[in-house]
Amino acid sequence: MTTTSRTGDESAAPVRRSTAPALLRTAAELDALPRPAGAERAVVMTMGALHDGHAALIRAAREAAGAAGQVVVTVFVNPLQFGEAADLDRYPRTLDADLEIAAAAGADAVFAPGADEVYPGGEPQVRITAGPMGERLEGAARPGHFDGMLTVVAKLLHLTRPDEAFYGQKDAQQLALIRRMVRDLNFGVRITGVPTVRDPDGLALSSRNRFLSPEERHTALALPRALFAARDRLAAQQALHERARATAPESGDRAAGLNRLGEARAAADAQAVALARPNGAPAAVRAAARTVLEEAAARDRLPLALDYLALVDPADFTEIPDDRESGEAILAVAARVGNTRLIDNIPLTFGALT
Repeated sequence: MTTTSRTGDESAAPVRRSTAPALLRTAAELDALPRPAGAERAVVMTMGALHDGHAALIRAAREAAGAAGQVVVTVFVNPLQFGEAADLDRYPRTLDADLEIAAAAGADAVFAPGADEVYPGGEPQVRITAGPMGERLEGAARPGHFDGMLTVVAKLLHLTRPDEAFYGQKDAQQLALIRRMVRDLNFGVRITGVPTVRDPDGLALSSRNRFLSPEERHTALALPRALFAARDRLAAQQALHERARATAPESGDRAAGLNRLGEARAAADAQAVALARPNGAPAAVRAAARTVLEEAAARDRLPLALDYLALVDPADFTEIPDDRESGEAILAVAARVGNTRLIDNIPLTFGALT
């Protein structure tokens, strides 16, 4: 469901429980699980095939719940989220390994129901609708995906009854929709996002990465490189504007002010700033990322088929206009490498230095 995240304290030793987490298969068993007295229950929802990203989520939940609290991990491959039966059948199932990872990260219980347990009457006739935000980006590429995701999240929130639920920032649109559902429908639970976990080469962790051949993985690295290039372009442009603004004298003669400081390079930078559109940061961000993707598509032997590259408002996933001067944004990308579709994103802040 969501799961590729890291808390940033990767050097910390994993929390190991004294006993293996309880494996619960039915709603009745989950309901019978004693709640911690005077402490909180935290939940991490996954579709299994756990990796270090899931472990980071579980560790974050463990830290939030505390030693006296309770961490429940759900493992359920939700059929409502898959548009094609082949994709559902292809999704990896590794419950034994999942239990080991959950235990090492600090889970107290793993709820791993079958489809008949979650949907006892077959596919539900009443579902949560994601609305307009659910029709953009991933929703446009995978019609109905977010309706199925929100429906199972709502069911699992009711079944597990957590005080706090943890989701990965890698699935940024999913996280935004869950937050919106909880707010709009008055769910009594806190939703916490955890930053994306990446391998040393920069690729965001995903259960689908195992399907990439070595050559395909090399091509896939264009996704994080594009995001990092955009982030660096934004930081450089904002630093340039700030430097020019800070060194401008009250008269407004920026070049004279810089020359008085003896900064020839800064004077050249300031001239570039003066010539650039003052509100062109969104366009520069998009251009920097697209250049990396286009270069990879032209250079690598294995093609990278771009689905979308979008700079969006995290509140509703609408496109950020080119005249945006400040505020939060998410740069999101999706592409297919071989037979594997990958997504990634990075949060950005415009006007952070001004």
